[in-house]
Amino acid sequence: MRAEQVKVTGWQGRALALARDIVYPQSRWWDAVTSVPRHVLVPRWFTRNGTGPWELQDGAADEQAWRAAAYDGWQTLITKVGAQHADHTRPGTTCQGPPTSSATQPSLAVAMYRHARIYDGADVLDVGTGSGYGCALLTRRLGSEHVTSIDIDPYLTSTAASRLDSIGLRPADIITGDAAAELPGSYDRIVPMVSLPGVPASWLAALRPGGRLVFSLTGGSVIITADKTPDGGAEGKVELSGASFMTARHAADDEPQPAVIPEDICDADGEDITQSRYPVVDPTRGWELDAMLSVVAPGITCRSDTDEQTGITTVWMACGDGSWARATGDAEQPATVHQAGPHRLWDILDSVRHRWLTRGALPLRGASVRIDPDGTCHLNQDDWHATIPGHPARSLTH
Repeated sequence: MRAEQVKVTGWQGRALALARDIVYPQSRWWDAVTSVPRHVLVPRWFTRNGTGPWELQDGAADEQAWRAAAYDGWQTLITKVGAQHADHTRPGTTCQGPPTSSATQPSLAVAMYRHARIYDGADVLDVGTGSGYGCALLTRRLGSEHVTSIDIDPYLTSTAASRLDSIGLRPADIITGDAAAELPGSYDRIVPMVSLPGVPASWLAALRPGGRLVFSLTGGSVIITADKTPDGGAEGKVELSGASFMTARHAADDEPQPAVIPEDICDADGEDITQSRYPVVDPTRGWELDAMLSVVAPGITCRSDTDEQTGITTVWMACGDGSWARATGDAEQPATVHQAGPHRLWDILDSVRHRWLTRGALPLRGASVRIDPDGTCHLNQDDWHATIPGHPARSLTH
């Protein structure tokens, strides 16, 4: 039953409606979802229309809107933009920049815990404390002694700890540090609410024998689950469902760099001018294409523009090694493609599209995964293979 079909009063009623929306009454997460006052953990947040400025929403100023947002199972609440946290923003002001922290939508948090196959008595590392909501669910479900949370931002960890304490939840530890660094403990489950470009070796070192990790790949919607093997690595698969998270920061003042297409390639001829076998497409608007490119060509930036009068679309692609591509055309005709640099980015995209169209599916979802102790991921399905390098080691604190 959807939440809007349920008559609710007070936060307990909202939490009950949320639980009905994202879990079944028989679920082991039911009691946790119904008993955590999420609004206490997210008193302020940001919203925006399209690409406009971020506007502060102050829960105390509109309690009805506060409860509606806090107990919406399908809404992620942005709590930090760039270096500006909602708690420190004056009402009526706006800000610009990329989101850097949030309260993950409840349905996605529970989905990640299901991927982890969390059992009673499991010691869990919650990666990305954020607002503390995920930590709250875990603590309510497992008990305080079984939950450790980590975040790079000292304001987030201290504030989450204080707000959790105010609702009677005291996890074993909330660590301020880099989750990609050496971890001060061992765990049965590691579950992130952030993404990384590769699996940190520290996760494998901290995972107990038979333990399980969940991993979200930066740049796509790829979720990997794997169980630890006796050699210190892990084996698992790419999940059929996907999810996208903010990239993990490695310092409290880190801000993600905006995706920028270099001006000098916007109209350049390039080294090769060819015709694609297919019409122009923006891969970021195709869930499967975007996910596949995040594995076979990580770090690509894309931008598109369509002339409303002619219907002609131009897509630019670029990556840090100097490779770039520009494709122009309409939805019916093969695109004209300009490319340059060490790699032909549009050719890579077209090879992915060709496999998709000729075989009816891409091999990423459901692929087998073998993770080496250093974090290197080897993906395999049928005749397709790919490798994701492990995440480089870092120091715990900054």
